[in-house]
Amino acid sequence: MVGAVLTQNTAWRNVEKAIGNLKAKKLLSINKLARLPVTELAQLIRPSGFYNIKAQRLNNLLYFLTQNYQGSLAKMSNISTKKLRTDLLSVKGIGKETADSILLYALLRPVFVVDAYTKRIFSRHKFFPYDTEYSKVQKLFTDNLPKSTIIYNEYHALIVRLAKEHCKKEPTCLKCPLAKNVKTT
Repeated sequence: MVGAVLTQNTAWRNVEKAIGNLKAKKLLSINKLARLPVTELAQLIRPSGFYNIKAQRLNNLLYFLTQNYQGSLAKMSNISTKKLRTDLLSVKGIGKETADSILLYALLRPVFVVDAYTKRIFSRHKFFPYDTEYSKVQKLFTDNLPKSTIIYNEYHALIVRLAKEHCKKEPTCLKCPLAKNVKTT
């Protein structure tokens, strides 16, 4: 869950450094983080960028988790995915991508995560315009892939890898494994 918040507007390598700081202080648990002053949390997550904003967003999420589930993922596991998603989206600073990342990666729910990489790759392949609404992009995947946490997780990981290696802002289309299907103009 921490990673889902910290990865907002930053590269994962920077998130890993911030999470490493939390691990080094043995703070990577809901209850320990919830007791940590926001200013101290901000300094620990500094490598993730926008650290003051992200510390507040994490604090909002931690408050939500402790107030509603006493900081227990086991208690959360008894709640339907639809309700959890709605509740997560009510937390200030948690948007659709972050909520869905929490559901998929932390709670192992079959929810497809749509990110900028997904939109970039699939809009270049003419599946939809880049500015297509999140839920419509998500529906394309959920309608065409088996509803599976494992498949959604792996598919998203492959999208991220493809985007980082080939489908960059300045793409290397001719070297891309999907090159025969994309127009570079």
